[in-house]
Amino acid sequence: MLLPVDLAFGAVLAVLLAAAAAVVAAARLRPARETVVAGVRAAVQLAAVSLVIGWVVRAVPLLLLFLLMMYGVAVRTAGRRLTHNRTWWWAAAPVGAGVAPVVAALLLTGLVPVEGIALIPVTGILIGGALTATVLGGRRALDELATRHGEVEAGLALGLLPREARLEVARQAAADALLPGLDQTRTVGLVTLPGAFVGMLLGGASPLLAGAVQLFVLVALMAVQAVAVAVVLELVARGVLHREEGSGRRRVPWREQKGSSS
Repeated sequence: MLLPVDLAFGAVLAVLLAAAAAVVAAARLRPARETVVAGVRAAVQLAAVSLVIGWVVRAVPLLLLFLLMMYGVAVRTAGRRLTHNRTWWWAAAPVGAGVAPVVAALLLTGLVPVEGIALIPVTGILIGGALTATVLGGRRALDELATRHGEVEAGLALGLLPREARLEVARQAAADALLPGLDQTRTVGLVTLPGAFVGMLLGGASPLLAGAVQLFVLVALMAVQAVAVAVVLELVARGVLHREEGSGRRRVPWREQKGSSS
């Protein structure tokens, strides 16, 4: 066993979490409480999931319900990170559009069986990638539009359609959300050995099989994240996903801006 779950394990985790919170507070990056709460939540949630997975893998209906719960939590998390109004639920589109086709292809080709022990971790990795890409891409696009609102208005004055004017401003910013995945794929094996590879090795698989599984995960993640960023950018450009005033940053619905500029 790589990590014995004992008092030393708990003590090291507590020290690392306290150190992370202290650095965040000292550098004034975020409230230290957020780091502590995130760590405690992770411990509680992983403990609960460890118990639940052993139960849900025995029945397909329970398995599907568990996957749906994972998707729902990802949508709510992504949506709330992007906006604090009723448009948050549109985050379901980029997350679902990225994950659903890949999971369907895996099941139809038989690469992943309809079994919880295989489907849950694979789907979880893909949903997590889509969540990250949606949040990063959406936030960057919305921030860029708020900062460079004058350029959007200039594009409208030149005759561009509202969607085209917003895309010209937000596209490159949203595309930056793909950089972490691209860098991880470019440097895999040279800088880091990702979790799937290490997990396969610890489970007794050959290095060749572990490398094949990790390669598949990385490529699938790039596909999922590319779709998620493209969809969230489109939603922002069309004004479907927007911010409003009164939640910390300037949040002006783009539909209203469109009307004011005409």
